[in-house]
Amino acid sequence: MDAERSSFADEAVEINSPPRFDYGERVLARSRVRNDGTYRGRDIGDVLVNKGDIGYVTRIDTFLQQFYIYAVDFVDSGYRVGMRAKELCTLDKLPDDVLRKLGNRSGRLQRLGVRT
Repeated sequence: MDAERSSFADEAVEINSPPRFDYGERVLARSRVRNDGTYRGRDIGDVLVNKGDIGYVTRIDTFLQQFYIYAVDFVDSGYRVGMRAKELCTLDKLPDDVLRKLGNRSGRLQRLGVRT
């Protein structure tokens, strides 16, 4: 039953709700992303984004009239990669309960990826 549920959830029409992230929002990659052949100038299979890399949402598009695709500019690597919401985590809009659990560490988290 769980496999059916997760498969169904993955097929939900995401664009019926507002985008999860905003333009300019600082996000963290939740997984490694390899070139599937759509990133020009890199070989298929090359790693474009590593888990934990930090980037900024620069564009929000849709795919198959079902999903949001977020163009994320990963400044340190110089790559701009299209990613799904499930592949990203916000660093700018963490819920208050998460910030409370982080305690003093939340200040460090808020500074990640911010250029001074």
